[in-house]
Amino acid sequence: MKTKKIILSIGTLFLAGILFIGLGGFNVSAQDNHWGITNSLLSLVKERSVSVRSGDLKVPPLNDQTMIANGAKNYNAMCAQCHLAPGMSETELNLGLYPKPPVFYKSKFSNNSHKEQFWIIKNGLKMTGMPAWGDFHTDQQMWEMVSFLSQIKGMSKQHYDELVGEGGHTHKEGAHEKQVMSSDSHNDSDEHHDIMPEKMMEKKIMTDDSHDNSDGHHDVKPKKIEVKKANTKSSHDNSDGHHN
Repeated sequence: MKTKKIILSIGTLFLAGILFIGLGGFNVSAQDNHWGITNSLLSLVKERSVSVRSGDLKVPPLNDQTMIANGAKNYNAMCAQCHLAPGMSETELNLGLYPKPPVFYKSKFSNNSHKEQFWIIKNGLKMTGMPAWGDFHTDQQMWEMVSFLSQIKGMSKQHYDELVGEGGHTHKEGAHEKQVMSSDSHNDSDEHHDIMPEKMMEKKIMTDDSHDNSDGHHDVKPKKIEVKKANTKSSHDNSDGHHN
């Protein structure tokens, strides 16, 4: 009897869930916050997923000043628009994303370990707006960002600016260039397709002109024949006059 009640309850909940989804009951708008239970569940899923997948990573020394400065440069180019930087005002991306990106210079980089931070930077997070940077950056470059993030809390704007210096954005060798070349190749291909019809049209126009000239030649020929005929007739008349 209890088993039947349990099965009936599960079936009822399942059907209710299907009906809720089918009727569009869940609002996917980024302006509508998750329910508390949804936040708790998503947070648990994220923490366990990242922890399990980052467990075997080996953390290099992170207190090297060159690593910190290099990480600051890439952070400034890649991350500051969402996570902000010391002395930086809120941006549209920071305000508009949901979940709201953490502001690292004001608060700790969540409770993630250095291993987990690296994994998140490399692989990104679904449904958060956090991109995966691993395809375009080396592990060294991503560890440099972890190194910088370990120093950013409470950092002054002056110190931040000194680390960033003239800026710069490093990539995995060939990754960014390859993407750009591929894009340029595609554009060239599009331009080629755009040009071809013009050449074909030009050829068609030349053919049409040739055809028109040919038609014009046929029009001229009867006139020459008529002139020749008239000259022959005139010659004949003169001949008759001579006989006369």
